[in-house]
Amino acid sequence: MKKLIIFSLLVSIGISSFAGGGWPQEKGKGYFKLGQNAIVADKFYDLEGDIIDITTISLYTTSLYGEYGITDRLTAIAYIPFFVRSTLNEQEFQPSGTVIPGDEINSFGDTDIGIKYGWTPGKKIAFATTLTLGLPLGKTAEGTTDSGDARILQTGDGEFNQMLFADASYSFYPLPLYASIGLGYNNRTDGFSDEIRYSAELGYTVFKNFNAALKLYATKSTNNGDENGQPGGTVFGNNVEYISYGPEISYIFKEHFGVVVSAAYATGGQNLLAAPNYGFGFFYKL
Repeated sequence: MKKLIIFSLLVSIGISSFAGGGWPQEKGKGYFKLGQNAIVADKFYDLEGDIIDITTISLYTTSLYGEYGITDRLTAIAYIPFFVRSTLNEQEFQPSGTVIPGDEINSFGDTDIGIKYGWTPGKKIAFATTLTLGLPLGKTAEGTTDSGDARILQTGDGEFNQMLFADASYSFYPLPLYASIGLGYNNRTDGFSDEIRYSAELGYTVFKNFNAALKLYATKSTNNGDENGQPGGTVFGNNVEYISYGPEISYIFKEHFGVVVSAAYATGGQNLLAAPNYGFGFFYKL
């Protein structure tokens, strides 16, 4: 049973998803995006990978993302989810009519900062490595509901992580076609299991201002953290796994300005929400 799955956010996948494959930014050039992501889920992938019913949870993230070329080889990268809103629907039990009130949380989210280094400038195969630091600036679950259960809404996982990611990209010029693959290792702290990350992308540019890409992302837990898995209610738990794929379409409508939309689908997952994901943003290219 295939389900749409949250991808972007950026929260569970990290900024390597947006870092331009093996091509760093040129010196003084950059890419900056104001983005909005939304997911509304009444299904959840448990620790066995089974889909279970849950009370509807919504997660909305408004973020800034940027890349800037310090040199032709070195690019600074930042992902800042400056407003994250998560809500939990009210529950009513029948036939008793007992109602458990809904819940919500609004906060800053976990932030990523990184640096990318391009090893092969001017070569047919572009190869780069990116070091990303995940800063635990969001809120973790806290307090209790009226029923006495611990709150499950979060805007961060509370752990500081470090990820090293390698990208290789190839342009099929003069065809307006490119392909990228990536592999990374994410070291997580505070009892969370480390992760192995994979990515692949195939893109095609039409009329110089319209780009369509098919992207694939995967995360595999090393299961070296706490045995209980720290199951969360959204995307911030331990031992999270998924394989997701989907399209991203961008259009430059005024020289340096453009819009981008995306969606992602999944063949399976573990310990995270299973539901439609939608992404939309405005970007500016220096």
